[in-house]
Amino acid sequence: MNAEGDVAPQGGQGYLFVMGTFQCVRCGQPGARISAPPLPNELGNRLYDQVCQTCWQDWLREQTAIINHYGLNLMDPKARAFLMEQTEGFFFASRSE
Repeated sequence: MNAEGDVAPQGGQGYLFVMGTFQCVRCGQPGARISAPPLPNELGNRLYDQVCQTCWQDWLREQTAIINHYGLNLMDPKARAFLMEQTEGFFFASRSE
């Protein structure tokens, strides 16, 4: 297995893409990367590069709660901007835990 997330031999049957592990910026634990950038912007690239699958799943649950709590209409640019701020804060706010 290649720890960098490149390709690794698959029992002589060709190649299999292996997702590398890294230290997640949110939980600080080693984990698997999310499969692709979740947003088509710079924040999406940061999330892909620095967030594990487990923390991304945690965010999806939190995001749903935020949308429901605030009654966000994601067609509204202000609502989308608010949700992006919440996303960035969830993953990249400095933690004193």
